[in-house]
Amino acid sequence: MSEIDPAIRQLENALTRLEGALDSLMARAGDPDVVKAELAALVSDRAQLAEELDASLAREHELQILADEASAALGSAIEEVRAAIGRGEGQSGG
Repeated sequence: MSEIDPAIRQLENALTRLEGALDSLMARAGDPDVVKAELAALVSDRAQLAEELDASLAREHELQILADEASAALGSAIEEVRAAIGRGEGQSGG
């Protein structure tokens, strides 16, 4: 028996373990072409969702501006009604 035989057996065992690990990894990862296609679909979906989010945020901003304008107009109308009621009470309260 040569001194190199144990080293050869260790190398063969290591290669066997490496092949097993690679087989396991490939089984979990699946077909690389399928993984690439799924990744491309995810990237596309993310881009579309980002565009939709940007549009929604812009619409929310527009609606907030309109709500602020409506609130200010309503506040002015309330003040005008209060003033009118106050004038009416002063005239009829005598």
